[in-house]
Amino acid sequence: MQMIMDIGATLLGQLQKPTLSFLLGGMMLAALGSKFEIPQSIYKFIVILLLLKVGLGEGMSVRDANLLELAVPALCAAVAGIAIVSLGSRTLTRLRGVSPMDGMATAGLFGAVSASTLAAAMAMLDSDGIAYEGFIGALYPFMDIAALVTAVVLGRMSAERAASQTAAGDGTVAMSGGTGVGAGVGFNMSGDLVRGILVDTLRSPAISALLLGLALGIFAKPDSVYESFYDPLFRGLLSILMLIMGMEAWSRLSELRKVAHAYVLYALTAPLVHGLIGFGLGLLAHHLTGFSAGGVVLLAVMAASSSDISGPPTMRAALPEANPSAYVGASTGLGTPVAILSIPFWVWLADMAIGV
Repeated sequence: MQMIMDIGATLLGQLQKPTLSFLLGGMMLAALGSKFEIPQSIYKFIVILLLLKVGLGEGMSVRDANLLELAVPALCAAVAGIAIVSLGSRTLTRLRGVSPMDGMATAGLFGAVSASTLAAAMAMLDSDGIAYEGFIGALYPFMDIAALVTAVVLGRMSAERAASQTAAGDGTVAMSGGTGVGAGVGFNMSGDLVRGILVDTLRSPAISALLLGLALGIFAKPDSVYESFYDPLFRGLLSILMLIMGMEAWSRLSELRKVAHAYVLYALTAPLVHGLIGFGLGLLAHHLTGFSAGGVVLLAVMAASSSDISGPPTMRAALPEANPSAYVGASTGLGTPVAILSIPFWVWLADMAIGV
């Protein structure tokens, strides 16, 4: 009974957080037929500011870390982000009724990191006296950016594949990096096409802003402008973005109703599966470099979490065809509570495997 009450309290807490509450507020405005509207140019400006802020913060964390100690855990974090999205491309996107673009956007958010979940786990370890490396926060961008870029690339590849198959089905020849695909012939992504999609992804406004912020945070000293401009504006701008996404989500909610069960199943199970991926990679880092038990727990928590900050604006800008009600609802509405509730499990597992 107590567990049910705890889960209910966690879900209520998530509904009251700005990320989800403003999303629901936008859906309510749309449902009531409100004429509220944010001009497209202002929306794009907000997205760029948000992603620059995230990149700057992540870059400064990397800059202040010991790079030699950081190397192996950072590689493990990046591998975890890529593996989680790749797994999602082979599971969620193949469930009945789930479009490849919606599935990849959702997998991207689950591969990226929730800063609030990571902070909750760090606070729990601190209260229990469990030590962990000071550079843990610097692992965030390696998993986060690896997952988001992978999701966007796979989403774009899926769209290109669908377009080529449609052209082939019409009896025409689809050109893909110089390779023709005729009717009845299986579609294979050419190396040139994959490289082209990767280059386009890295040049896209969303990923470019994220990577630029990361580079500036590492190689420059943007601390003063970060603290005086980007950080104070961040939460307010994010709330406006959530309103926009909520209004768009309502207009596409009928699509989600047909496959809601698929997202519920994924959101309830994915954090545990993804956490095991992160935990396994953390154990590898432990045996290779002496990575602490607390660090292993936090890497598992990062893998189990789903992005509520960098992910939504990135997916909204890079995969505009995806339905926000699918990927934000699944990640923030269900995935985050499961990830938070699973933190004691990762502590217990680390104690069994390593000793904390």
